Amino acid sequence: MFLNTLTPKFYVALTGTSSLISGLILIFEWWYFRKYGTSFIEQVSVSHLRPLLGGVDNNSSNNSNSSNGDSDSNRQSVSECKVWRNPLNLFRGAEYNRYTWVTGREPLTYYDMNLSAQDHQTFFTCDSDHLRPADAIMQKAWRERNPQARISAAHEALEINEIRSRVEVPLIASSTIWEIKLLPKCATAYILLAEEEATTIAEAEKLFKQALKAGDGCYRRSQQLQHHGSQYEAQHRRDTNVLVYIKRRLAMCARRLGRTREAVKMMRDLMKEFPLLSMFNIHENLLEALLELQAYADVQAVLAKYDDISLPKSATICYTAALLKARAVSDKFSPEAASRRGLSTAEMNAVEAIHRAVEFNPHVPKYLLEMKSLILPPEHILKRGDSEAIAYAFFHLAHWKRVEGALNLLHCTWEGTFRMIPYPLEKGHLFYPYPVCTETADRELLPSFHEVSVYPKKELPFFILFTAGLCSFTAMLALLTHQFPELMGVFAKANPESVPMSVKIGSVRGKHHARSPSQLDFCQLLVFIQEQSQVWQLVSCYVQLQSISQPLGSSALKHVTDPS
Repeated sequence: MFLNTLTPKFYVALTGTSSLISGLILIFEWWYFRKYGTSFIEQVSVSHLRPLLGGVDNNSSNNSNSSNGDSDSNRQSVSECKVWRNPLNLFRGAEYNRYTWVTGREPLTYYDMNLSAQDHQTFFTCDSDHLRPADAIMQKAWRERNPQARISAAHEALEINEIRSRVEVPLIASSTIWEIKLLPKCATAYILLAEEEATTIAEAEKLFKQALKAGDGCYRRSQQLQHHGSQYEAQHRRDTNVLVYIKRRLAMCARRLGRTREAVKMMRDLMKEFPLLSMFNIHENLLEALLELQAYADVQAVLAKYDDISLPKSATICYTAALLKARAVSDKFSPEAASRRGLSTAEMNAVEAIHRAVEFNPHVPKYLLEMKSLILPPEHILKRGDSEAIAYAFFHLAHWKRVEGALNLLHCTWEGTFRMIPYPLEKGHLFYPYPVCTETADRELLPSFHEVSVYPKKELPFFILFTAGLCSFTAMLALLTHQFPELMGVFAKANPESVPMSVKIGSVRGKHHARSPSQLDFCQLLVFIQEQSQVWQLVSCYVQLQSISQPLGSSALKHVTDPS
C-alpha cells in the first residue's frame, strides 16, 4: 500500500538521486585511479572479499624471501629514475636550432636545457675561476638563460684573453732581457661557440680544434701542479673534464662528417687515456660507430667488457647484444617454420636476448618497427624511459635495418616479453621492477608535441566503467520519466522485462485497477529481488575472476572472460 501512495515526482527524484550518487562515486573512482593507478572499489573487494570467497594469496609463501630484497629494489628503482646525460646528444647550433628554423618547434624543453647548464657548471668551472678574467666571464655565461647572452659572453672572454695574451716576462731572474709569453686561450669559450653558434658540423669541428689546442695546454700545466694543493687539484680535474669533452665531441664531429674510422680511433685512444671517466659513456659512442662499420666482432668485444652485471645497463648495451644474436639467425628465420619444428638453440638465444632488451626498455620496439614517429633525442635521457628509447632508435634504426630479417624477428617476438614479466609489475624477471617515475620525468624531458610512451599502459578498471554506465543510465531514466511520463508508462507495459523496477512502478500506477494492491506489491518485490540478485552475482563473479587472474596477468583475465 505504501508504494501505491507515491507520486511520479518521487520516482523522478529517486532516479535523479541515484544518478547523482553514482556520479559522485565515478568522480572519486577516477581521481583515485589517476593518483594511485588502481580502482578503490576493486582494491577493497580483492583485499577483503577474496578471503571470504575462498581466494588464496599466492604471494604469501614468498613474503619472507622478498622482504629482504624490497629495500634494495626500492633503492635501485630510485637510482634508475636519475636523469643521465645523453652520450649521443646533438649539437644545438648545427642540429637542434636548424630543426627549429625549419619547423618552428622547439625540440628541447626548458627542464632539459637547465640540466645541461648545471652539467656545464659542474664540468667546466672550479673555485679558482675568479682569478682568471676569461674563466670568470665563462662561469657567468654558463648560468645565462638567453642563448645570445651566452654567445656574447664567450666572445667577450676570447677578446679579453687576446688583450692580455702578450705579457712581458724576464728570461732570467734579475735580467734586463725580456720575452713575449702568450697566455693560453679560453677553451670553454670555444666549446660554447662550437655548441651553440656554429650552424654546421664543419664549423663546430674547427672551433673544437681550437678548443683542443687551448685545453691541452691547460691540462698539461695543471697536471704538473695538481699535487701542490686542493685548489690546483680542482683546477686539474676541471681541465681533465674539458679535455675529455672536447676530444669526444671531435670524434662525434668526425662520425657526423662520414670519417667513421677516424672517429673510432679517437674514441679508442680517449678510452685508453682516461679509463676511469665512465660518466661520459664513451663506449656507447664507440658501439654506434663500430656498428656503422659493420665490425661486429669488435662490437662483441666491447659488449663483453661493458655488459657486466656490476655495471649499469642501458638500451644501447641490451639492444646491441640482442642485435648481434639476432644477426646469426634472422636471415633464415620464419615464424611458420619455427612453429612447426620449434626454435633451435641459436634462435632461442636470440629470442631470449630480445626479451631481455624489451624488459629493460619496453618503449624501443615501437620506434624500431616504425609504429611510432621519431623526434630529435633530448640532451638528457631517463634509463628505461621513452627518452632513452628515442635516443637509441634515432641512431640505431639504420643498423637494425642493415641486418636482414632482424626487424622481422623483433616484430614476431618482442610482445612475448610481457607474458614472462610477473604480475603485478612490482616484481621483475631479469631486471629489478620497472620504475613508476619514468612517465613524469619523460614528460619533463620531451617536448609537448610528442606523445609520451607509457608503460605499463593503465586501462580503466571495471568499476569506473560500471559506475559511469550506471550514472548515465539512471540520469537518462530520470529525464525521460520527468519529460514523458505517459510514453514511459506505455513502454513499460509493452516491455515489462526490460525496464527496471522504478519505471515499472511509475508506469502501472494509473493501471492498478487490473491488479489488486497485494498482487502489485508482490510482483514489484519479485522484480526488485531478481534485479538485485543479478547485479550482486555479476559483482561476485568479477571479484572471483580478479582473485584467480591476479597471479596470471591481464592477458589471462581476457582469456577467462572471453565469451567464445
